[in-house]
Amino acid sequence: MAETVTSRTGSVSRKTNETSISVSVNLDGTGKSSISTGVGFFDHMLDQLSRHSLIDMEIEAKGDLHIDDHHTVEDTGIAIGQAISKALGDRRGITRYASIDLAMDETMTKAAVDLSGRPFLVWNVAFSAPKIGTFDTELVREFFQALAQNAGITLHILNHYGANNHHIAETCFKAVARALRTATEIDPRQAGRVPSTKGTLV
Repeated sequence: MAETVTSRTGSVSRKTNETSISVSVNLDGTGKSSISTGVGFFDHMLDQLSRHSLIDMEIEAKGDLHIDDHHTVEDTGIAIGQAISKALGDRRGITRYASIDLAMDETMTKAAVDLSGRPFLVWNVAFSAPKIGTFDTELVREFFQALAQNAGITLHILNHYGANNHHIAETCFKAVARALRTATEIDPRQAGRVPSTKGTLV
């Protein structure tokens, strides 16, 4: 009898007075994305997140950009996190842990993840300017806080060094992407077990 392959996909629609967001993810994709948030730099970062994690992502967000980008960025992080959590299910058979030091030109950033079901963000990243173009640099942290909280992951991000703020932000997204790629993969040696001595991650 052929083994049944469970689809590791998740979809979330989220609507508030501030934003309307729909997200779909496929953990076993190829990094294909369709992204529209109305925030150009953010779209670019989310494209990096999808491409380097190999998680297919469809993201459409409409927010109160006449105020600022905050609600759109934070709520998109919430929706992506919830979609990833749905796709992981009971997290049976996953690799669970991963970390990477990722270089981009003069910048080096580390990301470490534990898909533990316990949300926590450790953020050790500093920007030298409040904006990248028109994008508020403080929103990079807000996005990852929302992602970690709603995906149920422990996430540590450390920028070792860097001069260009665009590069610093981009290495954060790329490093997290590469760590997620490894941590979400099915480990054939787990034989379908939950990777915890407790027997559960959620």
